[in-house]
Amino acid sequence: MDTKSKEEENTLIQKLLKVSSGGQMDMDLKTENSSNGFSTQINLEKLQKMAAELILLGKFLVRLLNAALVFVTNLLARMLGSKLVRGHFHLMLSALLLFGPVLSLWVPRKFLKSTWGWTCIFSGSFILLLSISARHPRSLLLRHLSRIVVVGLLLCVCHRLLALLEDASGTCYEPLKGSSVQLLLHEDCTKLSCLRANMVWRGYEVSQDVLIVCLCCLLLVEEMSVFGPYLAQTKMSPGAPLRLIFLLCVVLLSLWMFLLLCLLAHFPKFPAQHLGGALGYLGWRGLYQGWYRLKPSWGCPALPGEGLFTTTDIHKQPQ
Repeated sequence: MDTKSKEEENTLIQKLLKVSSGGQMDMDLKTENSSNGFSTQINLEKLQKMAAELILLGKFLVRLLNAALVFVTNLLARMLGSKLVRGHFHLMLSALLLFGPVLSLWVPRKFLKSTWGWTCIFSGSFILLLSISARHPRSLLLRHLSRIVVVGLLLCVCHRLLALLEDASGTCYEPLKGSSVQLLLHEDCTKLSCLRANMVWRGYEVSQDVLIVCLCCLLLVEEMSVFGPYLAQTKMSPGAPLRLIFLLCVVLLSLWMFLLLCLLAHFPKFPAQHLGGALGYLGWRGLYQGWYRLKPSWGCPALPGEGLFTTTDIHKQPQ
């Protein structure tokens, strides 16, 4: 009997040990799961705090850049919209033409070939965004954009006429081998074919590079001059895209003036460059100071600023 009772006690003790060990394992698992969940929650809170700090920093930087953009564009718009700049900018270009050859700098001539293309893209984008901001009708928007088309057609006509003038007034010479004297004359030869054959062309010419750069500078000043009065009159502040494209146009204007100075300094050609600048001035004078001021019944494009202001006083430019 004693042996049987001892066996029963041992069996009961083993069962109790198994139950107690199983409960301990369950407690350990629950503790481990709860600790893992708590650490995951802490990591998520940290990520949320970091994301919130980054968002605040980003908003601060955006506001700072927008404030700088507003300040710079307002300042430049006032400068370009002043009568002093618009009335005497052509005189500054004339001074560059006269005194530019005194310097000696380097200029990438290949970049000059794309002068009109860049001017057309940036000035056209500025006109488009300004017209959208002012809620122009499509007919007035097309009239504003037609100014760029007219200037492009004028440059094409000038290029063709100047090429014909140079071909008619010049002659082609072939240098003799071993001699600096040019005796062999080639008639019925154009300037382009003569230069391609590595021969020498002599004749009258007008610098088309200076013509295009001067006309582009005058065009940019005229188109951007209305932005300052528009900012002073509009109730709603223009968006960042319009201000940014205006700033890019100012940078482009500065670049063209620098290239003009370099061109006059590194490749001085008197009087070809001065004739080119004079033709550019006459083109600007005839379009922006003449034809564009006529009534729409004459089929002329809209003057810069037409439809932006309630009065016509802002359109009056210095003569």
